[in-house]
Amino acid sequence: MANPILIASKRDPRLITVRRGGTLVDADHRRLALWAAVCAERVLPLFEQARPGDDRPRRAIEQARAWARGEITMMQARTAAIAAHAAARAADGAAREAARAAGHAVAVAHMADHELGGAAYAIRAVRAAATEEKRDAAGRRECRWQRARLPAPIRALVLDDQKLRNKKCGSLFEA
Repeated sequence: MANPILIASKRDPRLITVRRGGTLVDADHRRLALWAAVCAERVLPLFEQARPGDDRPRRAIEQARAWARGEITMMQARTAAIAAHAAARAADGAAREAARAAGHAVAVAHMADHELGGAAYAIRAVRAAATEEKRDAAGRRECRWQRARLPAPIRALVLDDQKLRNKKCGSLFEA
């Protein structure tokens, strides 16, 4: 599963904000960022144990929440995403995947369809941290945990997006 999680080649208008010609309202855009941050935060210890002192993924998750509260701009969130992805490049294994989850969580501010990246990389982090014989079960548990935390207003949207992009995401969303 070395390939990165891909953003859809044709963007789903449900994941494009109204002001950019889609149907996504701001409140749901913020909910997507917050849910992705929850997914990323759950696996953050996998990064912090491997790279103590590197706070870029933690700051990215904080920035995702700050953006959702209207405290920072999209460009500030995007800068945090770039930093988290740089931290990922300096790590490996579960730590790398956890940092990628954080980077995608804050990148939701820029493009809402990064919401699956936050979730998918969190699942990959859990799988990478598990023994080979427990990897699949750990990934399915994580997917179920994430789904249980989906806010009702975005639940159908995210579940449908997972179904549509599951194959591109290495079938990670088969709970």
